[in-house]
Amino acid sequence: MNSNIVQNLSGKNEKEIAAMFDSISPSYDFLNHFLSFGTDTYWRQVCVKEVARIQPEKILDIATGTGDLAIKLAKKLNKASITGVDISGAMLGLAQKKIKKRKLEDRIVLNQASVLSLPFDNSCFDAVTVAFGVRNFEDIDKAFSEVKRVLKPGGMLYVLEFSKPSNRLVFFVYNLYFSYILPWLGKLFSGHKYAYRYLNRSASLFPSGKTFENILRKNNFEPVSTRPLTFGIATFYVGKTP
Repeated sequence: MNSNIVQNLSGKNEKEIAAMFDSISPSYDFLNHFLSFGTDTYWRQVCVKEVARIQPEKILDIATGTGDLAIKLAKKLNKASITGVDISGAMLGLAQKKIKKRKLEDRIVLNQASVLSLPFDNSCFDAVTVAFGVRNFEDIDKAFSEVKRVLKPGGMLYVLEFSKPSNRLVFFVYNLYFSYILPWLGKLFSGHKYAYRYLNRSASLFPSGKTFENILRKNNFEPVSTRPLTFGIATFYVGKTP
C-alpha cells in the first residue's frame, strides 16, 4: 500500500475532519447504533472485556467521540481513571453530558486534543484504546509515535476498526450497504450525505489484517492478537509496547 495513503487515509486535515464530525454530532449516536444494527455496541464490549484482563489504572481513549467506549470502560473497571481525547468539540460536548448523567465525572476526564500532539507526559498510561478512529488520523506513523510515547513500557494498545470481509458474498452485501445504502440513510437522518460517503471511503482504504499488523511493527508495537468481528466487517487489534 502506498505510504502516503497509509499516512493520511482521509486525504483531509484534522480541521476538516473535526468540522465534519461537529456537523453530524447531533445525530451521531442514533445513526451509529441504527446503521450498524447495534453491532457497534457488541464491538466495543469486546474491547472492554479485553482491556479488563490487564486491570489498567490509567486509560487513554483516543477519538473518544461521544464517550461510549470511555463510559463502558469506567463501568467495567471500577478503579481505573479514563482520559478521553477528541478533535471535535461538539462530540466532546455530547460526551460530557452523557458522563454527567451517569455520574462519572470523577472517573472520566475529557480533553480536546490532537493525537499528533497529545498533551500528556511520557509513560503515563497503562493502556490506550482507539475505536474507529485510526482511519481518521492525519498521519498514522506520527500518531502511533505519540501513542507509544504516552504509554508505559509494556503498555497495551487496543484498536477497533472497520475491515473488508474475506467472504465474497458478505463483501458484496457489505460493499453495497456502505457504498449506497448507508450514505443515503445518513443524509436522510442527518442531512450530511458526504460524511457517510467519507466513512465508506476511509473504511475501504484502511490497511486491515496483516497490513495493519505490519504498521504496528513499524511503529514499535508488538502485535499480540488480531480478531475479525461480525464476518470481518470490523477487526479488533491488540498491540504491546516493548
